[in-house]
Amino acid sequence: MRRIALVTLVVGDYDEAIRFYTEALGFRLVEDAPRPDGSRWVVVRAGDEGTALVLARAKDDGQRARIGDQTGGRVGFFLHTDDFARDHARMRAAGVTFLEEPRHEPYGTVAVFQDLYGNRWDLLQPAA
Repeated sequence: MRRIALVTLVVGDYDEAIRFYTEALGFRLVEDAPRPDGSRWVVVRAGDEGTALVLARAKDDGQRARIGDQTGGRVGFFLHTDDFARDHARMRAAGVTFLEEPRHEPYGTVAVFQDLYGNRWDLLQPAA
C-alpha cells in the first residue's frame, strides 16, 4: 500500500516547535532522537495514525529563509477535527492565531490559522 507517511516542516528550534505542536495544537510527540550530526529526529502526529510531521531545524540560511513560508503564503496544511467548536476554542485559549472567523462552506466548517512560524493551516471539520 502506498501512503504519505511523513512531511517535513522546517522549524527554527526543536523545543519551541515541539511545545507549540503538542501543547497548542494537541499533537502527540512520536519520536525525539538525537542524530550523529547534532540534529534531532523529531516526529509529531495529530492523532494515532496517519501522516506525521518531521520537525526539522533549519541548517543554513536557505532553509531559515523558508521557515514560516514553506507554501508561498498559501494554506499548506489541513488539520481535520470531529468537533470544530471544541478545538477552535482550545487552540485560541492556547494562543493560536486565527486569521479569520470560522466559516461554513459546502465541504465543512473551517478557519485559517498560523503556526508559531507563520505557516498557514486550515482547521477543518468536514461536512457529514
